[in-house]
Amino acid sequence: MNFSRQSGLFSAFGGQHRCLTTALALIVAAFGIAPIIAKADAGLSAQARIVEDPPLLKAVQTTDKSAGAPGNVYDLNVVYTRGTIWNPATQQYDEVNLRSYQGTDTNPKVPFISPMIATSPGQTLRITLNNKLPTDPSCTQHGVDVNTPHCFNGTNLHTHGMWINPNGNGDNVLISINPGVSFQYEYNIPPDHPAGTYWYHTHRHGSTALQVSSGMSGALIIRGARLPTINTHGDIDTLLKPTDRQPFKERVLVLQQIQYACRNARGAVKTNPDGSYRCDAGDIGGIEGYDALGFSWPVSGRYTSINGHVLPTFKGASTGHIERWRVIHGGISNSINLQFRKLKTGATSPLALPLTIDQQDAYIEANCTGDPLPQHLIAADGLTMGAALKTDVTVFQPGYRWDALMVFPEAGPYCIIDDAAPASANVGKSTPSRQLLGVVNVTEGRKVPADISGYLRAELVAAAKVNIPNRTVRSRVVTDLRNDLKLTSFTPHSDITDEEVRNEDEQQLIFDISGIPTAFKIDGYPYDPARIDRVLNLGGVAEWTLKSDLAGHPFHIHVNPFQIVKILDPNGKDVSDPNAVDDADGTIDPQFRGLKGVWKDTLWVKNLSYGTKGQYTLVVRTRYRRYIGDFVLHCHILDHEDMGMMQNIRIALPDGMGGTSLGHH
Repeated sequence: MNFSRQSGLFSAFGGQHRCLTTALALIVAAFGIAPIIAKADAGLSAQARIVEDPPLLKAVQTTDKSAGAPGNVYDLNVVYTRGTIWNPATQQYDEVNLRSYQGTDTNPKVPFISPMIATSPGQTLRITLNNKLPTDPSCTQHGVDVNTPHCFNGTNLHTHGMWINPNGNGDNVLISINPGVSFQYEYNIPPDHPAGTYWYHTHRHGSTALQVSSGMSGALIIRGARLPTINTHGDIDTLLKPTDRQPFKERVLVLQQIQYACRNARGAVKTNPDGSYRCDAGDIGGIEGYDALGFSWPVSGRYTSINGHVLPTFKGASTGHIERWRVIHGGISNSINLQFRKLKTGATSPLALPLTIDQQDAYIEANCTGDPLPQHLIAADGLTMGAALKTDVTVFQPGYRWDALMVFPEAGPYCIIDDAAPASANVGKSTPSRQLLGVVNVTEGRKVPADISGYLRAELVAAAKVNIPNRTVRSRVVTDLRNDLKLTSFTPHSDITDEEVRNEDEQQLIFDISGIPTAFKIDGYPYDPARIDRVLNLGGVAEWTLKSDLAGHPFHIHVNPFQIVKILDPNGKDVSDPNAVDDADGTIDPQFRGLKGVWKDTLWVKNLSYGTKGQYTLVVRTRYRRYIGDFVLHCHILDHEDMGMMQNIRIALPDGMGGTSLGHH
C-alpha cells in the first residue's frame, strides 16, 4: 500500500473533505476575507533572507494589579494575514492569505512566523487570545461529525510540553474560541518547572492541522537561572552562560511546512504535470481545505521554512564558537532529518538558483560534499538529557524539539539539509528526496581540532569552572563532562524505577487507520468528546506500551512527559540502546538510537508495514504529579488528530482505598 497523493488510501482520507472544501471556499468569498497585515515587499531579494530569532512578544502595559506581574501579560490576535512566501522553483514570491498569530513587533515582511514567548519558572503568563477571523457557522452547528474537519475559523491555544494545569483558564484545549470571542489563558508555571524549549500552537479539534499548517505555531522558551547544588539539579542555562572564551550564541528555529495552494474556478488545487502545486499570476494562495494537506507534502513542491523564511542564510557563526540551536518542528505531518554539510569551494549558491523539489537532491549530491557535521544533542522536547548524544543527523517528527550544541570547524558556507529518511520513518511510507533548508555562513574564529567532541568537552569544562561557583558541585559537573559529556547535574526528572510501577497501572495504546469509510482510531475507536478513555490516579506511576497497526504515528500526551524504557523492533531487539542499529527492514533508521532513559513528550510509534508483522513495541513510563483534570493524548500528525486519532484522559484523586475518587459522595 502506498500513501502517495495518487493512492486510493489518500483519496479515502481526502475525498470526504472535498465538498467541505468547496463550501468553505464559498464562505470565504461570502464573508469577504480581507488582508489585515500589509503585504510583504515582493522585491525582497533572495540574498536578503537572513534568519533571525522569531520576534519576541512584548508584554501589554496594564495597571490592573489582578492581571499578573508586570511583563507577563500578553495579547495574541488570530487574523487573516496577507503576505508572501519565497518559491525557489520560480525564484519569485508567491502571494498568500493565511490565518496567523499576530502580536507586538511582528515583522510584516515575515508575517507567518509567530511571536516568541519567553518566561521563567515560577511566573504566571496571561495571554489573551483575540479571534478576529470571520464568522464560521460550522463552529456552532449541531450534527457536524466531530471527526470531520470543520470550524476552520474557531481556535484555542496549547502550550505544548509544558507541565501546567490543563483545565479552566490553564492549558485547556477542550474549548472553542469562536470568531469574535476573546479569552485570557492563565498559565501558572510552577517554580520547579523544567527550563527548556517548548512551543505553542492552535489545538481546536477539527481545524488544528489547517491552522498549524498556516503557520499558527510559535516558540515558547522557559529560561532558567537555577544553579545545581549538592542535592538538587540545576538548569543547563547556567552552564551555557557566556564567558570570555565562549559567547554561547543561541538560535531559536521554528520549522514550518506551510502547504498553501491556489485553486481554480471549481475549487480544485492547481497543479503542474508532476503534481506540484501551481500559483499563476494574480493568484493568492491559501489553506482552505484538507484535500491540500498531509500526505501530499512531498509532491506539493512546498518548502520547509525556518522562522518564516524559505531557503534563508544564517549569519554570525564563527569557527570554534559553540552555538546552542533550539529547533522546533512546528509542522503537521512530515519528518525532518536535520544534517549539516560543508558546501564545496566554488559551488554556485543554492539561494540564487531556481531549484524545484526534485532538483534539490542533485544539487546536494554535487555541491554539499563535506562530511556530516556532528550535532551534540543536550535536550529532547525541552528536557535536558543525562548525557549529550552525538549524531550526524537529527530526526524531527512533528512536535519534536531538540537542543543541539554546534561547533563549526571551518570557515565558509554550510548546507543545512533535510536528509532522506527511510520510508518507515515517514507517514507517507515513501523515501523522500533530500531538500535544502538553508545555508550557514561561517567566518574565521578560533581554531578547532579534528576531534570536535573533545574540543566541545574541553570548552564546557572551562565554562563550568567559570559559571558553577560551588567547588563541590563544580567538581562533580567537570567530572561528568569529562566522562562522555554527562549532564546529570542538569536533568530535571529522576529515573522511574521498576519498584515504582504497579501492574494495575499499566496502559496499552494502539494506533490504527481502518474501516469503510476510513476511520482514524486509537484502541479501535475514533475520538468521542463525551467519552473519558482513561482515568489515572494523581501521584501514580504508569507504564505504557505503544504500538501502531498501520504505518507510523507520533504519540503525544499533554501535561506529563514520559521516560523511554525500551523500543523493540519486530524481532525484539532494543533499538534505543546507545550503540543500537535499527535496520529491521534493511535500511538504517537513526531516530531511536540512544533514547533509552530519555524524557520526552512526543515519540514516533513505528510500523514497517501495514499490520502487526512490522510493529515496533515502545515502552514508556510516566508520573502523574500535581495536576488533576481532563486533557488529551493524540497522534501529532495533526490531520490524523482532527479526524479522530485522539483520546480524553482524566487524572483524578485516589480514594485512599486503592481506587479512584470520582466525586464527593
